[in-house]
Amino acid sequence: MHIELPLADTTVHLLPEGALWWPEGAALCIADLHLGKAATFRARGLPVPHGTTRGNLDRLAWLLARYPQARRLVVLGDFLHAAESHAHGVLNALAAWREGHPALEVVLVRGNHDSHAGDPPPWLDARIVDEPWPLGPFACCHHPQRHPERWVLAGHLHPAAVLRGSGRDALRVPCFLSEPGLLVLPAFGEFTGGYTVGRAPGRRLFAVAAGQVWALP
Repeated sequence: MHIELPLADTTVHLLPEGALWWPEGAALCIADLHLGKAATFRARGLPVPHGTTRGNLDRLAWLLARYPQARRLVVLGDFLHAAESHAHGVLNALAAWREGHPALEVVLVRGNHDSHAGDPPPWLDARIVDEPWPLGPFACCHHPQRHPERWVLAGHLHPAAVLRGSGRDALRVPCFLSEPGLLVLPAFGEFTGGYTVGRAPGRRLFAVAAGQVWALP
């Protein structure tokens, strides 16, 4: 179950996968994939499991299969996690994913981790840009910011909301964060963590869990 949200004289869909679908522009947007993060941790001596890169790419492939009309994928920063993300296992998984989507235009907006990791190999055939990158009425960025003419789509924060029940029950879930002129996407990568954001005047939070997106009061 997704939410249709009017923005900038158009409509976007907030998806339960933590992605944004803009039907008018036939574009899917995700943020903070952080490919190779687990490989980076292992290279630095931390015992974390294998398979996170392939799992993230499988989720992305499944999402693209759900939206076959998508002509463009926009990654709002932090596509790769670090220099160690160029490990053979990570690149082989990425190459296999790209072979499965040869006609898809891929646009990578550089984020802070991308500046350390370096650009992906040329065979990815991606358009690599700096923020802000214009897309219709939107400015595609990594860092949340304001633009004088466009509604900003951004990542970086990995926003999460805390749901509280009766007693001491609490659950933290990823969320979309909307403020006037700005929409921040949750992190698409599974091995990324989250930053808890709270309510504020003019701010709307849309929680993501259990295959649904819903507006928080």
